[in-house]
Amino acid sequence: TSELTVVGPDTRARLTFTLHRMGARADMRVLVIEDDATVASFLARSLRGDGHVVDHAADGQIGLDLASRDNYDIMIIDRMLPRVDGLTVVRTVRDDGNQTPVLILSALGEVDDKVHGLKAGGDDYLVKPFAYPELMARVESLVRRFSSREEKTSLEIAGLKMDLLSREVSRDDQKLDLKPREFLL
Repeated sequence: TSELTVVGPDTRARLTFTLHRMGARADMRVLVIEDDATVASFLARSLRGDGHVVDHAADGQIGLDLASRDNYDIMIIDRMLPRVDGLTVVRTVRDDGNQTPVLILSALGEVDDKVHGLKAGGDDYLVKPFAYPELMARVESLVRRFSSREEKTSLEIAGLKMDLLSREVSRDDQKLDLKPREFLL
């Protein structure tokens, strides 16, 4: 967020607005897996300056450890990493059931490189060198799309309600006692 003060011709008419960028959250948890110290430092400094919490891993193995241990709103992963390459990191994270959005950041910019990155489980692919505003627009877009995909915990149709967590079923607000097999059907 940033503040904008508007002053009219009458100096007594001073209004202050708090501006929120469309779709931006000031509290995202970001995992940056990048071995280039200059790029990693720039990303961490810029993201923290925007109010985000950033964890950094300088190689793929440390990145995998962090991704499996903590919850992130987004992961920014370089392709060419020491110890474990970026595509292996993405595949492993996906194989573990982690659906956190992944932005692949790479100097490899041929069409085949991008296709391999996306097919490995990346949600977006940005080629280095990059402009920070474009990176942030992509990050915000991915996080916005991911956060709108909330898992359904209940179903309702024609007066029939099913709570998928508590496994309670009712029709027209009358509780129905179902056996486990009936509930599954």
